[in-house]
Amino acid sequence: MLAFSDVAAVFEEIEKRSGRLEMTDVLATLLKRADKGEIGKLVYIIQGILAPPYEGIDLGMGERFAIEAIASASGYTKAQVESSYKKSGDLGDTVEELFGKRKQTALSTSEMDVGYVYDAMLKIAKASGTGSQEQKIKYLVEVLNNSNPLEARYIVRFVIGSLRLGVGDPTILDALSVAKSGDRSLREPLERAYNVCADMGYVARMFYDKPESISGFHVQPFKPLMPALAERENTPKAITERLGKCAVEMKYDGFRLQCHKKGDKVELYSRKLEKMTSMFPDLVAEMKKVKAKEIIFEGEALAFDKQKDRYFPFQQTMHRRRKHGIEAASKEYPLDLFVFDILYLEGKDMTNEPYEKRRGEVERLFKGPVLLPSGMKMVKSAGELSKQFKDALAKGLEGIIAKDLSAPYTAGKRKFAWIKLKKSYGKAVDTIDAVVVGYYLGQGARAEFEFGGILAAVYNPERGRLETVARIGSGFSEDEMKSFKENLEKIKTKQAPGLLDYNVEPDFWVEPKYVVEIAFDDITKSPMHTCGLKEGKGYALRFPRLVRLRTDKAMKEITTTEEVVDMYELQRSRSA
Repeated sequence: MLAFSDVAAVFEEIEKRSGRLEMTDVLATLLKRADKGEIGKLVYIIQGILAPPYEGIDLGMGERFAIEAIASASGYTKAQVESSYKKSGDLGDTVEELFGKRKQTALSTSEMDVGYVYDAMLKIAKASGTGSQEQKIKYLVEVLNNSNPLEARYIVRFVIGSLRLGVGDPTILDALSVAKSGDRSLREPLERAYNVCADMGYVARMFYDKPESISGFHVQPFKPLMPALAERENTPKAITERLGKCAVEMKYDGFRLQCHKKGDKVELYSRKLEKMTSMFPDLVAEMKKVKAKEIIFEGEALAFDKQKDRYFPFQQTMHRRRKHGIEAASKEYPLDLFVFDILYLEGKDMTNEPYEKRRGEVERLFKGPVLLPSGMKMVKSAGELSKQFKDALAKGLEGIIAKDLSAPYTAGKRKFAWIKLKKSYGKAVDTIDAVVVGYYLGQGARAEFEFGGILAAVYNPERGRLETVARIGSGFSEDEMKSFKENLEKIKTKQAPGLLDYNVEPDFWVEPKYVVEIAFDDITKSPMHTCGLKEGKGYALRFPRLVRLRTDKAMKEITTTEEVVDMYELQRSRSA
């Protein structure tokens, strides 16, 4: 069994490394020592989670409760713990320091292994009902009583959701491959397996049990896939030159849902892979009527405005995503679900089938009135594609998505199998999705809101790092400034996110949780930002402003560094 003290020692070593290759090799040495019974739990701990997002298991323990547990286990008062925390800026460092000079110790302690720590964390997460917070604190105290100072550092960071290792999913996949084969040759099949089930712990367990099974990994009901993502082009001509004859689908500005059915069981998942079934009873009822015993399909849900005979904008459609008043909301904002892909049908993994075949099944199975195929037409020329694009805009839609007729469904990948064209792409103004990593205090007229803007970052999958791309100070309404301040204050941290590379510092760092859509005029080179940093200059957005908070998107879906570079090149080609 793998001792948690050994895990903590490797975590400390990883924190000292900055290069992804170095971190991979150090992590691989740890993964080599795990057996098939504990590898899944270890991988979840490295990810800083207890289960994949669709299982909805959350520790639910904030800093305040962790401080109470630290005080109880160390013999210091809460005030002394808080004072130490203010100095260190990291609650993990605080508990390590205080445990090095404990005022009290437990009567008996025992060495903890990975299974013990994971199971204890799961027990904390599942405590519920009256007195659950006190129970959570009690369970954490029990774990801390068995911890040495270094173990306590990582246990506390884990429970408050700030492990700070700087290790992303790509690094874990590389390390799993290195642990078993000595190199990264198994990274590709491991990544595909992860993309089709979105459960790294499960993939690791299967890999350690039967390594050969990874190459044959297939889609399963109720294990949602990572959503396929679209690339972008800025003209119909560029799209048809790349794809030739293609399908053009309407791009709906709605709520993307992945729908699973097996027998009478139905589950709906958001694009962040969170379970949404209870929020959409009307769609669940319609899914039960689908003439397929087993199916996984994707669609875009839009709320329809009967009075105006058109679809509500995104913000109003999002009113359907709620935990209370569901029945009333379903009447006020009735949904249509435009189905655009089938990923699994009657026991068969459809993701490797060409788009044209998958689309045929969509049209065979979905006839409306609530579940219906997305609008689609075949085009052969740039002129035909341009007409479909204009028709989409006339209907109040975002634009179109062109799809390669022969391409498989690329779960978790951004490929030119799908190419989006939005109304902004032909103009100077464009948009990206980025994650908020910090915020600024208000000044002048904004001083009363104590909020002056946000620092946003994109993701570099090759490096497994977040890279800053813009400081956004405009586009916020007064209500948005207040809500951003309130929400970001709850996830404020004393130090920068572990995955972030930065040259500028906000007034406050935050956990990389909230995704925002940002409009901008163009992209420039700047020494201030780290996106694609080379020779002292990175890429930065010029005149960035907030469009909206994307509560439907996960950090895995934000714009990549490569996309920003490609947009910069497209921008240059437009002006040439």
